[in-house]
Amino acid sequence: MAGHSPSPHKPRRKAKGTGGPSNLGHSTSVESSGRAPSFPLAAFFWPARGSASQWEILPIILMVVGLFRWAAGLWGYSGFEKPPMFGDYEAQRHWMEITTHLPITQWYFHDLQWWGLDYPPLTAYHSWLCGKIGSLIDPSWFALHKSRGIHDPTLKIFMRGTVIVSEYLIYIPAVVIFVRRFSRLSGVTSWSASISLAAILMQPATILIDHIHFQYNTVMLGFVVASMSSMLAGRYLWSAVFFVAALGFKQMALYYAFPVFAFLLGSCFSPRVNVLRFIRIALVTAISFGILVLPFVIGAYNEWKQGIRSKPAPLPLFQGLAAHLDTKAFYYPIVEQLVQMVHRVFPFARGLFEDKVANFWCALNVVVKIKHLPAELLQRLSLIATLASIIPPNLILIFRPRKELLPLAFATTAWGFFLFSYQVHEKSVLLPLAPMTLLLAGSQGLSKEIRAWVGFANILGCWTMFPLLQRVDLRVPYAVLTLLWAYLLGLPPTSFSVYSLDGHGSLKKIATALIHGSFYLAMAMWHMLELNLQPPPDKPDLWVVANVGVGAAGFALCYVWCFARLVLQSDILPKALLGKKSKTKTN
Repeated sequence: MAGHSPSPHKPRRKAKGTGGPSNLGHSTSVESSGRAPSFPLAAFFWPARGSASQWEILPIILMVVGLFRWAAGLWGYSGFEKPPMFGDYEAQRHWMEITTHLPITQWYFHDLQWWGLDYPPLTAYHSWLCGKIGSLIDPSWFALHKSRGIHDPTLKIFMRGTVIVSEYLIYIPAVVIFVRRFSRLSGVTSWSASISLAAILMQPATILIDHIHFQYNTVMLGFVVASMSSMLAGRYLWSAVFFVAALGFKQMALYYAFPVFAFLLGSCFSPRVNVLRFIRIALVTAISFGILVLPFVIGAYNEWKQGIRSKPAPLPLFQGLAAHLDTKAFYYPIVEQLVQMVHRVFPFARGLFEDKVANFWCALNVVVKIKHLPAELLQRLSLIATLASIIPPNLILIFRPRKELLPLAFATTAWGFFLFSYQVHEKSVLLPLAPMTLLLAGSQGLSKEIRAWVGFANILGCWTMFPLLQRVDLRVPYAVLTLLWAYLLGLPPTSFSVYSLDGHGSLKKIATALIHGSFYLAMAMWHMLELNLQPPPDKPDLWVVANVGVGAAGFALCYVWCFARLVLQSDILPKALLGKKSKTKTN
């Protein structure tokens, strides 16, 4: 069977532009050479290697990844029967409660001590829509003040369903289209693109957090991927609209703001100056933001007009602004709404970090207790370090606005934000992992080197979220989904084939194997110690601190790898500095 390749299909793929080099490696395409697949996911797709179109197997991919998502949802969720606050599941349910029962002007003010709304407006609108639909089924699920902490099994089914439907409406279509465009841009065969698509959609971290722990991160990520996909298609205005939607859903999308700005700005000046495009992008961006907040503006104005007005409270931000405004004017309630929204969405008062997370500041705090330094100093240090890490990759994107560089630029910038920015959470690791995983769909995306690094980042990312997951009894799905993904892509600990030298090993491959191997060994040993050995009474957080240290070091390596690869592929350095083989390395 391995030697049987339906040759009549090969000329047709080449004529259509889809039969270029495979993304499995530097050698000849697997489907044309007849070699056996090198990892299990490729083996599962082996019978379809002669398919002329990835759309022939797309329904199978969508059904399988949907089945895994629904099965994952059978597990518990964040805060299940864990009073007093009940966790993220209750937060999302509560937002559906307040948005369906209260006027829009109260959404960002209502009972802030009980999961007060602290996400941007598009999340609020999404909660309102889900709450309205759910109330048609059972109004008691979202009864105001009476439904807090509810754990109705049917409500769980509904809530799980909202995650899957939202994902299939936004995230999955965006990924499918991006993979199709990016693989064509990179000259990747449709067979390899299908493998990449399945690997991306089976990414364990997103399933663990959204479909088990419970959140809607993939909605925001879907808008970001749609923005990237629009860039690939040259539809820059739509790219701006989709990215505003991402920011409007979750403020964490700011991790990607710099590469979006850098690429769109670069596209206005390269290959030639296009001032009209710049003006159009700026106008569309401003209008999109305006549309997002318009319902709040209209609501505040209508209440002022009807005389429904409480006594003006001090502004939580920009306190000096109130002294220059007329508190009885029509615009003051609007200012209150917008300032309160910004205050809730950007919680600078919470400090540099709330919990232990595998970034630079938490790791540094183990050695030097920086958390007790003045908040203003910490904010400045965080700003300086973040800018130092993200400006170089985005300067490259401004001067080299090449479409093939987008996933690397997005990943490098997001790693910089994750490592050094203010108020990072464990789940924020999803943001650098998403664009880095999209590299699987590009040129050589399924080669050993890229699979090794993308796999290393994803498995390390899941491992650093383990303390969060185990607090809500999610050890088993963590192990199953992480090991399944590692098995499908031929990654440690199920296989070490990505580090095999194939008879022509290099120092670079050996170094990668040694570095990754040391981290995989550390992760395995950590699990054994955490499971069997209680930390000493004077160091109750010993294992979590160790997790932070190892994770931060591994993520720093991921940043360096993404940035180095971005520099090489951008051709921004003189070839004399890269040596004679620079051209080969950047292809």
